[in-house]
Amino acid sequence: MTISEAADRAVDSPRVWTTLLTNTKYLPGLLALEYSLRKAGTKYPFLVLYTATLEPEGHAALDARGIAKKEIPYLLPKVHKDYGVEVRFYDCWSKLQPFNLTEFERVVQLDSDMLVMQNMDELMEMELNDSDRIFAASHACTCNPFQKPHYPKDWIPENCSFTHQHSDPELAQEVGAPTSTGLAICNGGLQVVNPSKESYDKIVGAMSEPDMTSNYEFADQSLLSDVFKNAWVPLSYRYNALKTLRDIHKPIWRDDEVKNVHYILNPKPWQERDPNNELFEWWWRVNDERHEVEKKAGTYDGF
Repeated sequence: MTISEAADRAVDSPRVWTTLLTNTKYLPGLLALEYSLRKAGTKYPFLVLYTATLEPEGHAALDARGIAKKEIPYLLPKVHKDYGVEVRFYDCWSKLQPFNLTEFERVVQLDSDMLVMQNMDELMEMELNDSDRIFAASHACTCNPFQKPHYPKDWIPENCSFTHQHSDPELAQEVGAPTSTGLAICNGGLQVVNPSKESYDKIVGAMSEPDMTSNYEFADQSLLSDVFKNAWVPLSYRYNALKTLRDIHKPIWRDDEVKNVHYILNPKPWQERDPNNELFEWWWRVNDERHEVEKKAGTYDGF
C-alpha cells in the first residue's frame, strides 16, 4: 500500500466495516446497523459507500450523526440483465466495490438490513490469502422456502449447504459447510475482503462477459461463487444469520449464538412492527434505543 493510498482513506484505520447505500429506503436499517456495531463494542470504524443516487436527506442524516462516507461508482454489467421483479439486484452489483478499496488492508462489507448482536471483530483478523482464501462469506440458503417460480429449479433443500450441517449442529456454530457441499453459493450480505487489484480485475472481467453475467441470477453473489469457486472461506451461519434459517434450519440455529442477523427479503423490520415476530422485535429493541439516544443528542430526524 502506498502512502497516497493510505491518505485517501475516508477513516483513519486500515480495517473498516462498510455498507452500501444507494437511496434512503434502507437508511433506517443502516442507522440501526451502525448503532448495533458500536453497541457490540467494535474497535473498528464504519464507512458508508454511497452512490450518486443517494438523496440529499440521506447525506444530511449521515452528516448529522458524524457517520463517515465515501462515494463509489454505481457498478453494472457491460450488457444489461433483466431481473424482472427482483429490482434489488441492480444495486447489488455495487457491493463488489470493496474489492477495489485498496487503501484498506481489510474490508468487511455488511448489508444495511443487518443487525449485529455480538462483537465479531475477529473477522478483521482472520486469515485470508490471494489463492484459496480470497474472501470469506456465509453460504446462501438455497431451499427456496417461498417457492418463488423464478428461482433456479435446483434451489431445493437437498442442495442447500446448510442442510448438510443438520447432523452436526455444534460444528455449524464454528464453521460453514465446505464448498464441496450443496450448491456452494455464498450470500453476498457479508463479505470479508482483502482488497486487491488482481481480484477486482477478475470481477470486472467477468462483468464484461455477457455469456457469464447472463447466468448470474443473484448478481454479486452468483459472480463471486463462480469467479472464485473453491477459493472462498465458508463462515458459520452465525455471522450472516438469514432470518429464514430460524424456521428452515432449526437443527443448527441457536438464538444465543447468532452474531449478526440478516433480514433478507421483504418486509424489512422498519417497514412494519409485529410484536409476534421475535426476530423483528430484536431489531426494534435496538432501534428504539437508538432513537432515544438520538433524541437526547438532538440528532433524531425521523429515520
